Amino acid sequence: MNGRGRRTAERLVAAAFALTVLAAVSFAAVYVLGNQTQLLGLALCLAFAGLAAGFAVWAARLLPQGPYVEEREAMISPPEARRAFTAELDADQEPVVRAALPRRMLMLALGTLGVALVFPIRSLLFHGPTPWRALRRTAWRDGVRLVNADGAPLRPSDIALGGIVTAFPEGRLKDDHAMTVLLRVNPARLALPRGRKAWTVDGVVAYSKICTHAGCPVALYVQTAEQLVCPCHQSVFDVLKGASPVAGPAARSLPQLPIGVNAEGVLVARGDFPTPVGPGYWRSA
Repeated sequence: MNGRGRRTAERLVAAAFALTVLAAVSFAAVYVLGNQTQLLGLALCLAFAGLAAGFAVWAARLLPQGPYVEEREAMISPPEARRAFTAELDADQEPVVRAALPRRMLMLALGTLGVALVFPIRSLLFHGPTPWRALRRTAWRDGVRLVNADGAPLRPSDIALGGIVTAFPEGRLKDDHAMTVLLRVNPARLALPRGRKAWTVDGVVAYSKICTHAGCPVALYVQTAEQLVCPCHQSVFDVLKGASPVAGPAARSLPQLPIGVNAEGVLVARGDFPTPVGPGYWRSA
């Protein structure tokens, strides 16, 4: 390749890597300003496309081109051939690409892209709840009022004997992770684990609405059998015995929420669920 063609190829490689730099900077800016998924995807696509184009031109136009043919010789080279090879290897110190522009642009492109990809990791670690904490805890805290889907506070009298109501933490109506079912049963029939009878109010008992098998909402209540049923895979939970599984694939009880009443007679939480809600693989160690 003549000098003019080599310079053109070097400029093309530099331009492709410059595209990667601009796209990486755009990715970081979009992430900080708006975090729009489509623009983030477009920026990453352009960044990696620039790298691919730069490497392709580099390989096709700047690297030594073949074909190379080497005749098969004896496995052990004679001393003269070994000395000649060593001399040739030591003498050829010329870099693969003599110009510094493509190499520098490659380093700049890779460095900028690496810095841009740190932004999502930084947000994951330092902004908002970390995933492992979010999965182990919900929005329920001591004193948080239980409200229905309309945001109205719930009282024990709002749950009829044999009835079921879905409750949320006050102010967190969109928090599916904290969804809770309230049921009223005959207090004399409750056979809860030790110490948990105090977690109920006049026969009103509260359990997580998220099935411990696959995370579906446990939305069906068989009043005659006093059992909760998950419609997804037919897991069945005994309400009287701490929502322990009695049928289906679920192997863990629905977590029970400790509840009480405040001075206004409104149902309130007395803390969070004692175990993580949802599928059984989130259980505590």
